[in-house]
Amino acid sequence: MKILYKIQFVLLSALLSTACTKLDEESFGRLSPSTYYQNEGEANSSVAGIYQSLQQVQGVSAPWTLSVEGTDEFIVPGRASGGWYDQNNIDIMQHNVKADNQTVSNAWTNIFSEIGIANAVLESLNSSPSAATFRVQIAEAKALRAYGYFYAMDLWGNVPLVTVGKIEQNNLPATTSRADIFKFVESELLAAVADLPATSAVNKTSYYPRLTKEAVYSVLAMAYLNAEVYTGTSKWNEAIAMCNNVINSGAFALEANVADNFKALNKGKTKEVIFAFSIDPAKNAGSNAYILYSQPALDQQRYSLPFAPANGFSTQKEALDRYEPKDKRINLLEYGPQFNLNGSPLLDSKGVQLNLVNCVSFTAAADNEGYRVLKYVPEGVTWTGPYGNNDLIQTRYADILLTKAEASFRLGNLGDALNLINQIRTRSNATSLTNVTLKNLEEERAREFIWEGHRRRDMIRFGTYFNTTWTFKTSTDPVTKGIYPIPLTQLATNPKLKQNTGY
Repeated sequence: MKILYKIQFVLLSALLSTACTKLDEESFGRLSPSTYYQNEGEANSSVAGIYQSLQQVQGVSAPWTLSVEGTDEFIVPGRASGGWYDQNNIDIMQHNVKADNQTVSNAWTNIFSEIGIANAVLESLNSSPSAATFRVQIAEAKALRAYGYFYAMDLWGNVPLVTVGKIEQNNLPATTSRADIFKFVESELLAAVADLPATSAVNKTSYYPRLTKEAVYSVLAMAYLNAEVYTGTSKWNEAIAMCNNVINSGAFALEANVADNFKALNKGKTKEVIFAFSIDPAKNAGSNAYILYSQPALDQQRYSLPFAPANGFSTQKEALDRYEPKDKRINLLEYGPQFNLNGSPLLDSKGVQLNLVNCVSFTAAADNEGYRVLKYVPEGVTWTGPYGNNDLIQTRYADILLTKAEASFRLGNLGDALNLINQIRTRSNATSLTNVTLKNLEEERAREFIWEGHRRRDMIRFGTYFNTTWTFKTSTDPVTKGIYPIPLTQLATNPKLKQNTGY
């Protein structure tokens, strides 16, 4: 395993100067290990660095890619005109991943770097003479570390459990079972929630985007919803209990339109977002690259962008076909003939209208192949080069409602499930259901959360990740494909790690 050395104070200070939250930030270069974290401002700044690192899970980086690529909602085709061909992507899309896959390796590095930063900050907070006054910050750090382990457990199953800031070369960690990682994540989140404030107890706008009790309840609900996958034992009642904690708080509700959650102008102001990462590339505080990597180049003209998008990430027919024509969520997908905002045809330099069609080749796709997902809309965005300042949404109230719907259905409470799923459908003008099935629940989550990082986890839970095929996945899989291989680089560094079955 990569050695997670305890971050030296000067380096930690440099890292935290780019923190992604509104927490106060200071430079601590003149402080010694016996005196740092003397006040709340110093403690907040250190915790901000963990938020900054965890942000990579939901941004355009390897962890997010692994959460959506390899499903029926996301492709990265190589372009016949040049660019984007990457065997790592192709192998993920075809469920043919090997232990030397660079995307998988990058995801491991990102996630365990976040865990390492959290470990170092926790050690320092706990050893501070003022530790007793830092209960909230310690709870935040523990919850953020648990969040990192949730993703490690989800992607790789059995992983090393490290809770110290420095690992000695002669005492490398062995692989810990997925079930034990789950227990750790659960216990850490439950411990943290006791010391975090409720959303109703803080100024929601000024405290944003820090963790609250409801944000941690949401992580627990997500973990419990997938508990049977992780441990072999279902926890539907526990998932419902966590959802009820959020619902009964009265602090959240659905926005009138899904797109409102993803607009840059709505930072910290939506009633639906439970946890997000605050983004401001102009201040070196994170960046949102979704428009850059996913949109066709002609969107520069359509949206008056200061750059030409790179025409990369796409979706396909299976995803588009889930939506009714009147479902407002379909407006977040670009497909077919394209138009400017004033209704005129979107034309290239030769006067040809852009027509986005289904992708039929992922090794030499035409530039107009692949439908696009415009979730982080460019409306009101402040651009820093090609990077936007839309906040990255991690959890929203719609997920709580659909999580409770599914858990209720699996326990036989069909009436509750139907009511909850119809709340989501009514918001988007989709036809209300008169009865509900597991397929309804899976497909509603696919419609609602396209490209939000849920699809792989959902498909595994419903079994469709293995037993169905789609455009570029043409064969079924054994359940061992439900986790990725431990990267070869980690196995080479730490001989105590054990490769996952099937790799």
